[in-house]
Amino acid sequence: MPKLVVQNLAGRQVAVVQGQTLLKALQAEGIDWMHACGGKGRCTTCRIIVQQGLEHFSPLTAAELRYREKGRLKGNERLTCQCTLESGDATGRVPKQTQLPHMQYSELES
Repeated sequence: MPKLVVQNLAGRQVAVVQGQTLLKALQAEGIDWMHACGGKGRCTTCRIIVQQGLEHFSPLTAAELRYREKGRLKGNERLTCQCTLESGDATGRVPKQTQLPHMQYSELES
């Protein structure tokens, strides 16, 4: 089963069931993750900065393509409510702009 490592959440590892969005996998592990639109792909608050394993993600969805065209989603960012891990492990970070105040994030950038 593929896993996601959230580097700035103390390297927390999250198993991602096939077909499950990253947001659902994070929530299943009890990790609070910003998603202002309720996980419908209508904003970019649930994005993750992918540091390794981008090739293991599902293809970009229509919502992600739309935000990428508008410059609101960088080439190494995905929306956790839209993407899945298809074939391998990945490492990512919570962007500083969408970090929740009650969560403890590491400040070290890598």
